[in-house]
Amino acid sequence: MQDDNCTFSMKRRDLLRMIGMSGGAAVMYQAMSSLGFAAESTFKGQPKLQGAPKNTSVLILGAGIAGMVAAYELRQAGYKVQVLEYNHRPGGRNWSLRGGDRFTELGGFSQHCQFDEGFYLNPGPWRLPYHHHGILSYCKKLGVPLEPFVQVNHNAYVHSANAFGGKPQRYRAINADYRGHVAELLAKSTQQGKLDDAVNKQDQEMLLESLRDWGALDKNLAYSSGIASSNRRGFDKDPGGGLSARPIPSKPVALDELLGSRLWSNLSASEIYEFQTSLFQPVGGMGRIGEAFGRALDGVIRYGAKVTAIQQDEHGVTVSYEDADKPGSTQKVHGDWCICTIPLSVLSQIPMNVSAAMTEAISAVPYAASVKVGLQFKRRFWEEDEHIYGGITYTDLPIATIGYPSTGFHSSGKGVLLGAYIWGLHAFEFTAMTPEQRVQKALEYGSQIHPQYAREFETGVAVGWHRSPFTMGCFGLWSEEARAKHYDNLCQIDGRIALAGEHASYLPAWQEGAVTSALDVIERIHQRAVAEARA
Repeated sequence: MQDDNCTFSMKRRDLLRMIGMSGGAAVMYQAMSSLGFAAESTFKGQPKLQGAPKNTSVLILGAGIAGMVAAYELRQAGYKVQVLEYNHRPGGRNWSLRGGDRFTELGGFSQHCQFDEGFYLNPGPWRLPYHHHGILSYCKKLGVPLEPFVQVNHNAYVHSANAFGGKPQRYRAINADYRGHVAELLAKSTQQGKLDDAVNKQDQEMLLESLRDWGALDKNLAYSSGIASSNRRGFDKDPGGGLSARPIPSKPVALDELLGSRLWSNLSASEIYEFQTSLFQPVGGMGRIGEAFGRALDGVIRYGAKVTAIQQDEHGVTVSYEDADKPGSTQKVHGDWCICTIPLSVLSQIPMNVSAAMTEAISAVPYAASVKVGLQFKRRFWEEDEHIYGGITYTDLPIATIGYPSTGFHSSGKGVLLGAYIWGLHAFEFTAMTPEQRVQKALEYGSQIHPQYAREFETGVAVGWHRSPFTMGCFGLWSEEARAKHYDNLCQIDGRIALAGEHASYLPAWQEGAVTSALDVIERIHQRAVAEARA
């Protein structure tokens, strides 16, 4: 969801796991960004596919976002397209689990989602950044309505089991106190002449004025209890009307306690490139995008097709697959060209006659571990009791993240929370559990933040991505060294076969990486096909 990006070595990957354990997913995202893990989309609009050779066929493996973008555009350009998809639905990791859905993991763990109508969990991606122009363009093209996704909510919590007696703190209070203390320290340094060599006298006056405003400092340039600081961190008693109207300012947390809590480690969440401004989500769940593509490609996608071999020669590509409706039988399909979007974790186990360089590249990319847990409750207590409308709570507990729904605000009745969004070592631990155990652990940990869990819980589902039979992991986890050595080989057209997907992009884990990878490869396939037809 994202993990909603990547270029780092094995040591850096271990570092990120530790960061994820101590600071939560958002902090790990920040670390990923600092390692060049996030980048802006290269989307340039409609692909240039004029003059498609007549009767040229393209076989596409996988009906995830990359596969369906490729199929959609190639068919529009006049190519004969067929898609083979393992699942009985389109979308791949673009997926929403709703009431009535069933899902069986590797190992035989089967879940029947019992959510009420209208509720869902997005096991994979759950938000669309404003600058992911490619996936947003297909939402518009396919008529998928969007609504705001609340990323940062200052009334949500930051939490550590080892700070403030385990009591969750409002994001706004920690954010205000951290900024206020930093502003006061810098103001004191400026007044004491410690910055004379760096800032001239005139600029020092401007700096002090800006620090007073930025940090909500008092007239003495101190961060103290008062109206200014409480307007940032909240009041002990809010302003009102009548004789009881007078507010009571709150008391900031002392600097040493604040630093020791390490809750400041979550404050950078809103500064990450993807999360700085408007984010979106499809109305009704992220899976609406995949479903819309599926409708647009009606008759093109063959569902329940498990690819077992991929063989090419100078004339084309032949793919063997097992039909889920005819167990034990092997069927074959042929195309002039093949675009394979199967995750590398699965593709590495499928016989395919490509070059040694591509084979080595396919095997060089491990997949990240991640677990998501969705919890349905009898009432929206986070809104009714704690006034949290959307946004995310961050914790150093193994669940890492609690996500509040960005829709249905102030409605009565039930609601579904993202009760855990887990990465790193804790994700491996949760993946080893049964789904029921994952849900139970999410409830146990979440109760430390929301005591209402125990009496309000109804049902839950939990997806461990390393147990997903169609991905065997969450996303391609490139190391810095592996990308330098293998990335170009992975993305080359190898004979008549080319790969696409988030793993073949510099935006791994994001759907935008899948979109831009697909658009890039179909333009190169088109150029080859046109050149061959003219030869």
